[in-house]
Amino acid sequence: MSVKPESIAAAPGGAVQEPPPDCPACPRLAEFRAGNRVRHPEFFNGPVASFGPQNARLLIAGLAPGLKGANRTGRPFTGDFAGDLLYETLGVFGFAQGQYRADPDDGLNLIDCRITNVVRCVPPQNKPTPAEIATCRGFLDNTVTAMPKLRAILALGRIAHESVVRSLGGRLAAYPFAHGARHHIGGLALFDSYHCSRYNTNTGRLTPEMFRSVIAAIRDALD
Repeated sequence: MSVKPESIAAAPGGAVQEPPPDCPACPRLAEFRAGNRVRHPEFFNGPVASFGPQNARLLIAGLAPGLKGANRTGRPFTGDFAGDLLYETLGVFGFAQGQYRADPDDGLNLIDCRITNVVRCVPPQNKPTPAEIATCRGFLDNTVTAMPKLRAILALGRIAHESVVRSLGGRLAAYPFAHGARHHIGGLALFDSYHCSRYNTNTGRLTPEMFRSVIAAIRDALD
């Protein structure tokens, strides 16, 4: 079933958290999105909004929607392998409730956790440019600002980590990315993990056990 783009969400003070359905800010991404609407008219094909409650203490930041994952379904990490590992692990540690079925209508709920992407539109070959990442950072800034109880952020992968650090006003050299690392920046705890992609798990760069250890550390920090 086709999913319609969600309405624009705003942070306190009216700051926009989510791009409009036909966001023109990144011409290359807008062109790619338009092409996908022709090639895959049944897909969501729009900027993918954050998922989960705004009063959560944990924000998980991924890179961008996958072409046949979130770009298809309209929900972050839904419809591809990364979602299988992510949502299963969140459920184990009490951050998700319900059964994940790779469908935005599966009834899955996040508990004390919100998920976003540092780039809200699917990029060609899953590779956003530095300019596109910077352009979309305003939406990340506003997402963070709109979470009054936020205490921890989990960055999935180096690019997400670097965008979060910049969003929080930090210097990259002072907060290097490393799997399992924990930083303190802007009054928040920033945790790092390799991205839970099929490529990373197939190559052994990230095992389910490694990913669970990061989520367990976050659970301990918040309890």
